Amino acid sequence: MRVELFACPGSGNCFKAWLAIQKLQIPHKISVVDVLNGEQKSAEFLTKNPDGVVPFLVTSSGDSFGESNAMLWFLSEGSYLMPQSREARAKALQWMFFEQTKLEPFISPARFLTTIAPHLGKGRGDEIDEMIKRALPGLARLDDHLSRNRFILGDGFSLADISVFGYTHVADDAGISLSQFKSIERWINRVQETERFESMDGMSGSLLALAA
Repeated sequence: MRVELFACPGSGNCFKAWLAIQKLQIPHKISVVDVLNGEQKSAEFLTKNPDGVVPFLVTSSGDSFGESNAMLWFLSEGSYLMPQSREARAKALQWMFFEQTKLEPFISPARFLTTIAPHLGKGRGDEIDEMIKRALPGLARLDDHLSRNRFILGDGFSLADISVFGYTHVADDAGISLSQFKSIERWINRVQETERFESMDGMSGSLLALAA
């Protein structure tokens, strides 16, 4: 199988699929989409993905996927990243849903307006503060869970870790100090020490080189 990942620099959702590709050494092409200039809404890109968003994954067999966690599930099928038991797979989905409802909706836009495109965040301090406030309960829940577990599903690294890691590890960029969540900090270090880990900066560097 070979895949093409359409992505943009700095995106935690794009990073999830990219990291799984790196870890599993899946043959791939990565294509940059300039979302800051609206390229995801261009006629050319909309012919590939009518939803006009990234990340977007296309396989050599012609199948295509939106939604970062769906991509993770597809890429992880049959690999060590996919939990083996029915119960563990359900737990993985539970945490992947948690990531998309309790973490990403708040960390991602706060980070975007604070770090990625700060000019768009001017005059929106109250809105950003509210996003940060709403992210804290989810981070506290995650921190408590990780105080008793080395990884999201216990002792073994899985696709659930990649999903939750995507935006959690850059929460500081959103104005959320992770120093108050010691278990999360230790987990981030453990994830970064796993085999074939590649950083978000590595993905961004690859995309920026393509765009140059």
